[in-house]
Amino acid sequence: MSIQPQAAAVMNQRFGKDSLIALATVEEGKPFVRAVNAYYEDGSFYIITHALSNKMRQLAANPAASLCGDWFTGEGLGEDMGWLLSGPNQALADKLKNAFAAWYHNGHINENDPNTHILRIRLTHGVLFDQGARYDIDFDESL
Repeated sequence: MSIQPQAAAVMNQRFGKDSLIALATVEEGKPFVRAVNAYYEDGSFYIITHALSNKMRQLAANPAASLCGDWFTGEGLGEDMGWLLSGPNQALADKLKNAFAAWYHNGHINENDPNTHILRIRLTHGVLFDQGARYDIDFDESL
């Protein structure tokens, strides 16, 4: 990942918590966008969603995704990480529960439903603005 230390610090400060972002997907050449709660860590945004949602269906057919929020725009690839409570997801699920604590237990999330999945948007490129500086980030460089 090629990200300047200042840009990395801004990404973590802005998005390393519950963050409302716009997530765009494509189906049959038509764009679809929706607001989602997301958590950023190490070049990826993580979202808790329903496995049978339109966004998951669209990303299964075409993993290309774009997103934007708080002076950041990016593109990446969507990946269904599976059930929220599956063994490999436990550490990440704990981070997401903590990040989304303000609303996690209000009835919106049914963590016992095996269709409650973690969606990862692995960023490939992004543009971040902070205090007059522009950071062009190549998240793919180390892959």
